[in-house]
Amino acid sequence: MPKAYWVGCYRKISDQAALAEYAKLAGPAIIAGGGRFLARGGVAKVFEAGVSERTVLIEFDSVEQAEKTYTSAAYMAAVAKIAGTVERDIRIVESVA
Repeated sequence: MPKAYWVGCYRKISDQAALAEYAKLAGPAIIAGGGRFLARGGVAKVFEAGVSERTVLIEFDSVEQAEKTYTSAAYMAAVAKIAGTVERDIRIVESVA
């Protein structure tokens, strides 16, 4: 079964305190769901039509595992902390290998 990658790109963050509260809940929820953080913020080089934004990359053993984690009660409790304060794009993509 191919691995999956959860890619989160944060276009706008208007409340850093809310994001910190989200992170306190989201990290443990994602790890409990089998996620492994590969990149979280940090330095990024942007090319072509890209926009410099906070990006998070998380590896899972399958798309199903990533989706189950995203829709879990624990992760949704984290998402509630950033409601109305963050604009982001979350994608779960399947690996080709």
